[in-house]
Formats: sequence, C-alpha cells, structure tokens
Amino acid sequence: MPQSHPTLQDKDAPELAVLYRDASLVVIHKPPGMLVHRSPLARGETRFVVQTLRDQLGQRVYPVHRLDRPTSGVMVFALSPTVAARLGEAFTQQAVSKRYLAVVRGIGPEHDVLDYALREEDGRRPKAEMPAMAALTEVRRLDSVELPVAVDRYPQARYSLMEARPRTGRRHQIRRHLSQRGYPIIGDAKHGKGNHNRFFRDRLDCPGLLLAAVELTIPHPVEGARLHVQCGVSPGLHALFERFGWSGHIPAVAPIGWKR
Repeated sequence: MPQSHPTLQDKDAPELAVLYRDASLVVIHKPPGMLVHRSPLARGETRFVVQTLRDQLGQRVYPVHRLDRPTSGVMVFALSPTVAARLGEAFTQQAVSKRYLAVVRGIGPEHDVLDYALREEDGRRPKAEMPAMAALTEVRRLDSVELPVAVDRYPQARYSLMEARPRTGRRHQIRRHLSQRGYPIIGDAKHGKGNHNRFFRDRLDCPGLLLAAVELTIPHPVEGARLHVQCGVSPGLHALFERFGWSGHIPAVAPIGWKR
C-alpha cells in the first residue's frame, strides 16, 4: 500500500523538485548522487528517489527509465501501472528524445555520431560474456576552455562542454561512448582519468560526475501530444559554467511546453 505519511527522517530531508505533474505522470529533477531505487549498491544509503517521491506525493510512483546514481536531471515517473507500460513502450521504441550536457577532457568533436556497440554491465556475469548491443549517441561541442595548469603531461589543460543526445538507452552509454572516443567525462571514476577528476574536485570545488540530463521530450501516454520538459543544472555545474565563460549554455528553467 502507498505510504501517505512520511517518516520523521523523510520529513526533515529536502523534497525532490517537481518539474511537471498531472494525473498520469510526474517529472522531477533528480539530484546527483542519489540512487533511484534500492539495490545491491545501496549499502549505507537511506534515501532513494522512488521512496522519497512516493512519500512526497503520497502515492505510488513507477520508474520507466533510469539515470545513473551520479547523474542529475530530468526523470519521469508514471503514476499507474498502465501509464508505466505505455511510457516504457515509448522508451523501447525510441520515441523519446533526451538531451544531456557533459564536461569532458580535451577538445571534443564539433559534431559526431558515436556508433559503438556496448555490452551490458549488470555485474551478474563477466561483461565479455554479454552480447554486444547497438548503441548510438549524437554529440556536439558547445564550448571549450584552456587552462594554464599542468594537470597531465601537458603545460595546459583543455576541457569541453558537450551536448549528448543518446538514440539508444544502454547502461552508462554516454559515459562509455565519450570515453571510447577519447573524451572521458570529468568525475567519471570508472571510465575517466583520476588526475583530472581530482583537479576538478580539489581545485575547482566541483566533485562528482559532470553529466546532467537537461531536456526530455516524451509522447504523453494519455494526451498524445509531445511533452517537453527542461531543467537547470546543479549549483556546482552552474558555478563551473560561469567560471569557464560558458554562462550562455546554462539551461533556462523555462515553463513546461507542449509540442504537437
């Protein structure tokens, strides 16, 4: 049964930012570092998006897609099993459009479509035994910066702001694709480089994975129109964009819009 009254611990915790809500679904801004639901990775964790949102709304919620734990941004939840099935089908049929912003090492490509098949990473069996699945990510360089700091073996350090639009939904797809292309996302402990991650954490006060889902467009499961939702970036990313002269790329938190 839905839990209508939050516990004292939940009541004291900050609420999740709701970007859009109607009778069928709710869209939130998932904070970085928060797991979506309980899992074997959840040792020591006490807050999860699903349970927090359920308690906040006083009704069950049903996740229909995922964001990695360190990734922030737009995430949609159904408010009934029927709507969850419809939204899940939209994701399966690639009828959903997603836009991410990522800060990467190096001067990224001006525009490219990354077409590297990926094996699932679920931890249940060796990745080499998993089938390779088609994966496509369109990327575009929005801006770049060169810092007079020897983070690596060069006297300067270069970084880029990349836009990523995944056309498929493989686990860690954007992180793995950009890393394979030679432009790992800053803060990616698994696919990135430790010295650059530490530089952003210690010198720029910007820890964590610098990847944010800033736009989501889905076919509404009841209305039929295209629902387009945007959100801003975390305070840390916002400050970094201003520091690097990338303020023009900070997403405007615009009103919800419908696209026919």
